[in-house]
Amino acid sequence: MARGLEGKVAFVTGAARGQGRAHAIRFAEEGADIIALDLCEQIPSVPYPLATAEDLDETVELVEKTGRRIVAEQCDVRDFRGLKAAVARGVAELGRIDFVLANAGVLPLADGENADDTKPYTDAVDVLLNGVYYTIEAALPALVEHGSGGAIVITSSTAGLNALCPGYDEMTSGFAGYHAAKHGVVGLMRYYAKSLAAKNIRVNTVHPTGVSTPMVVNDYAAQYFGDRPQMLTAFENLLPVQLVEASDVSEAMVYLCGQSGRYLTGCTLPVDAGLTAK
Repeated sequence: MARGLEGKVAFVTGAARGQGRAHAIRFAEEGADIIALDLCEQIPSVPYPLATAEDLDETVELVEKTGRRIVAEQCDVRDFRGLKAAVARGVAELGRIDFVLANAGVLPLADGENADDTKPYTDAVDVLLNGVYYTIEAALPALVEHGSGGAIVITSSTAGLNALCPGYDEMTSGFAGYHAAKHGVVGLMRYYAKSLAAKNIRVNTVHPTGVSTPMVVNDYAAQYFGDRPQMLTAFENLLPVQLVEASDVSEAMVYLCGQSGRYLTGCTLPVDAGLTAK
């Protein structure tokens, strides 16, 4: 079977589980080697369990089963110096970077007991916006160095195209930060798309609806949405599906990074079952 990404290297953040793991495996199936990073620690303002070191180990095993190489490390996308060091170690072993999948993310819907707490807002922006910038900047020298182009795909959200908060009673600082960051990365995408076009590096965003991953399929989310059924109206897709699968987003990533997407740059691609068309 032809593998369209043979000889390429994909750099994936948030790779320990969920969408990041799915992307790492799918790109490996297409022949790419993988540099995989994840925090594997809890962020106090995030009310559901984040990925663990054991999750990242499982991603490594699943990628290796495809026959491809993987370099995996625990790293915080909010730590620019740490990102640069991790990228350098990955490139030293695998030789290059062709694709950057800036995927690491959190969903800090609730603010806890203190309504004046702005930490969920700043954490959301630090991870989802600043972390994307740091990820791209850390990888960019290696992406440019080999001179044969490549692609950057940023995971945004339907909340990067529309507002998902249904009303005043559902407002939280974390949800505000999520919207601000997911819109913000569209600006970063357009900045990089224009700046890197002459290097034949394409830059796009994907905008999933709810995805069946531990970010939204967890005990906390079940209770949160159960107590606030009005929130569910904001997440109702046009097509008759409640959640898409991580693999659906991975296929969009492969499309944008592969030969099929060679003339696509500066695009906001919804993978949203029609949510933004409502």
